[in-house]
Amino acid sequence: MKNSVSTVKLDTLDLTITAPGDQSPPKTKKSDSVWVVFGTTFITIFLAEIGDKTQLSTLLMSAQSHAPWLVFLGAGAALVTTSLLGVLLGGFIASRLSPKTVEKSAGLVLLLVSSMLFWDVIHG
Repeated sequence: MKNSVSTVKLDTLDLTITAPGDQSPPKTKKSDSVWVVFGTTFITIFLAEIGDKTQLSTLLMSAQSHAPWLVFLGAGAALVTTSLLGVLLGGFIASRLSPKTVEKSAGLVLLLVSSMLFWDVIHG
């Protein structure tokens, strides 16, 4: 009997079934999921950063210093560093807590921040 491999792909879910005794590793398409994660991250961060206070600060610093490339390098290094810290902290948290706990905690923190901002608007 010949060994066969059956693959079922549902969106980004890849289920591979191998025949008993087949020792060859299943063929998967990791590049699809890598590009999906990269693209989603890029678009989300790009849209979140447009017009925020960091971009406005960078614009003003560039206009004031008359050295736009130095400001670009400094701002880029700062954003890369803060992103690295976020990724490292996220990895640390993900290794210690369940995704459901992280999701609920993030929701509570955002609710707290929103409540504080709302309180400040009403009483400010």
